[in-house]
Amino acid sequence: MTTRLNPYLSFRDTARDAMEFYRSVLGGELTLSTFGDLQGSEDPAEQDKIMHGLLVSPSGLTLMGADTPDSMQFNPGDNVSVSLSGEDDGELRGYWDKLSEGATITAPLNRAPWGDTFGMCTDRFGVNWLVNITGAPTA
Repeated sequence: MTTRLNPYLSFRDTARDAMEFYRSVLGGELTLSTFGDLQGSEDPAEQDKIMHGLLVSPSGLTLMGADTPDSMQFNPGDNVSVSLSGEDDGELRGYWDKLSEGATITAPLNRAPWGDTFGMCTDRFGVNWLVNITGAPTA
């Protein structure tokens, strides 16, 4: 699997509807996982919310999205992140190291509930980044 760069959209309680809408527009395969599926929240009110949505269109377009947990700030208009994902541990950790320099770390690069290594940061220019290393060992 090659490293991919794609947009990641954040929503407040509308990720399922939004991602199904984008599937109706772009076509393709949509995978939705809830906070309950991934044990991503202990809040019973969040169990059915989308923790991760992935849409891959027939032409190869990739769009990801999720509901923002109630404990996190949500600002419509500021709800876009850039996601770097793949299997190349060295390449992706190198990107993380450079992007996180002088950044605000939202989630350190660590083992995630879904088994990958994952981190989030806002770089020194205010851009939100997500890095997901498939099946990689923790730091």
